[in-house]
Amino acid sequence: MRLSRFLSAASALFLTATLALIGAGSAHAAGPVYAALGDSYSAGVGSGSYDSASGTCYRSSKAYPQLWAAAHTPSGFSFAACSGAKTTDVINNQLGSLTSATGLVSISVGGNDAGFSDVMTTCVTSTTATCVSRINTARAYATDTLPARLDAVYNAIAAKAPNARVVVLGYPHFYKLGTLCIGLSETKRSAINAAADLLDTITAKRAADHGFTFGDVRGTFTGHELCSGSAWLHSVTLPIYESYHPTAAGQSGGYLPVFTAAA
Repeated sequence: MRLSRFLSAASALFLTATLALIGAGSAHAAGPVYAALGDSYSAGVGSGSYDSASGTCYRSSKAYPQLWAAAHTPSGFSFAACSGAKTTDVINNQLGSLTSATGLVSISVGGNDAGFSDVMTTCVTSTTATCVSRINTARAYATDTLPARLDAVYNAIAAKAPNARVVVLGYPHFYKLGTLCIGLSETKRSAINAAADLLDTITAKRAADHGFTFGDVRGTFTGHELCSGSAWLHSVTLPIYESYHPTAAGQSGGYLPVFTAAA
C-alpha cells in the first residue's frame, strides 16, 4: 500500500510538472499583441489577394504584417493599414486597437502626405523639368511640414500603446540607375530616388527621437528596383492603384525580412 501510494503521488507530481512545463512553453511560444498600421505599403497594395472586407484599403494576405503574423503566432493581431492613408488618417482611424497590452506596432506613413502619387503621375506624364519641379515641392514639404506630422502620429501611438515596440518601415528606391530603361529619363529616375532617400532620412530621424526602430528596406530592394530586370515593384499597371507599389515578392523578400529583424 505504501509503495502504491508513493507511486501514485509521484505520478501526480510528474503530471503536474509536465503540464506546467507545457503551459510555460505555450506561453513562451505566443507572440506579442501586434498592430499593423500605416499606408498602402503596409496594407500590401500591389501584392494581390485582397481581403474584400477591407474595401478600398486593399489589405492583402501577402502583405508583410500578415506574413509575419502567420509565422509568429501573435497573441493578438489587428491589421488597420489602408491604401492612401496619411498621418492624420492613422491618428483618426487606425489607433482603436492599441492598448497598454499592445507589444508590437508596425507602420509606414508619410509618402502620401508628401504627395507621392501626384509626383509619380507628374513624372510619367510631363517633361523632365516639370517632374523635377514637382519633386522639389514634395521635398520642401517633407523637410518643412512632415516632421511635425510624423511626431503627431508617433506621439499618439506611444500614448495609446506605451509598452509596445514600434517599428517604422521606410520606402525603397524605385529605380535602378545607370542602365537602359524605357520610360522615364535618368534625370527623372535619379530625382525620384533622391526624394525617397530624403523621406527615409526624415522618417528615420523622427522614429529614433521617439525611441522607435526604423526599418530600412532600401538594402533588401537593391537589385530589385524598376529597370533592374528583376523588379519587386510595379511600374504603371492595371489596376492603376497598384502602380509603383511592391509586388508579393517585394512584400515577402523586401519588407518582411527587415520587419522580422527589427520586431
